Amino acid sequence: MPSKDPLERIAEALERMAPAPAAAPDYASADAFLWHAEPDELRPVPRVSRVDLGLLVGIDRSRNTLLENTRQFAKGLPANNALLWGSRGMGKSSLVKAVHVTVVSEGHTLKIVEVQREDLPSIGRLLDLLRVAQEQFILFCDDLSFSHDDQHYKSLKAVLDGGIEGRPDNVILYATSNRRHLMPRDMIENERSTAINPAEAVEEKVSLSDRFGLWLGFHPCDQDEYLAMIRGYCDAHGVEIDDDTLRAEAIEWQATRGSRSGRVAWQYFTDLAGRRGISLR
Repeated sequence: MPSKDPLERIAEALERMAPAPAAAPDYASADAFLWHAEPDELRPVPRVSRVDLGLLVGIDRSRNTLLENTRQFAKGLPANNALLWGSRGMGKSSLVKAVHVTVVSEGHTLKIVEVQREDLPSIGRLLDLLRVAQEQFILFCDDLSFSHDDQHYKSLKAVLDGGIEGRPDNVILYATSNRRHLMPRDMIENERSTAINPAEAVEEKVSLSDRFGLWLGFHPCDQDEYLAMIRGYCDAHGVEIDDDTLRAEAIEWQATRGSRSGRVAWQYFTDLAGRRGISLR
């Protein structure tokens, strides 16, 4: 039997190495999915960890802007990709999940797909899968940032720009980051100072954030907002505590953590609910 041509053997080997196309899931089985690459899979999430939209205090402007943008998208109207940036623990990812469930509860068919940063190189295959679906999809990338030699940002452009094929009309991207330009400030300054052409040295990476139509900033909360968050959690879950005790304990808790944020407020409330024997499930 004649041996195969070397090029044919190489082509067959590459085909075996390539990940098989992901099968389209039953989108009606869930409103949320996780994208896993190699092997490609959209895994349904039956129960999303989230906070009710009304419990997110001190971010009214960002909340209203993202909610209206999401409603437009769910109706098939023009809408922008959104970058939620700023202080840690101030509800960026919580807002994305809360807005999604709010829009779904209003009767719209809207799915959310979480994509891990390390899976960004596979984003093109995910877009091919979603492009032929009938539903509307939010791609959600949490805690997004890039280091000096990180090339993952190039894959993200497939969602933001879409190349010649264009981003699917039924897909939008929401990303959260602690960094406004998705890269450390000292790295930006270092590249500017060492490059022959400082402006061009960081243009490609910094301009990535410019491709988001919405920039929503999140800033540290003050003490009144911090206490209001905790009071809201107590009222929502039926945890009874007088204002003086709550104030004293919450401020002490904040002092031991060295910071004040929505995350710290929730951590104190979790401790309080546990001490009071209240289940949060």
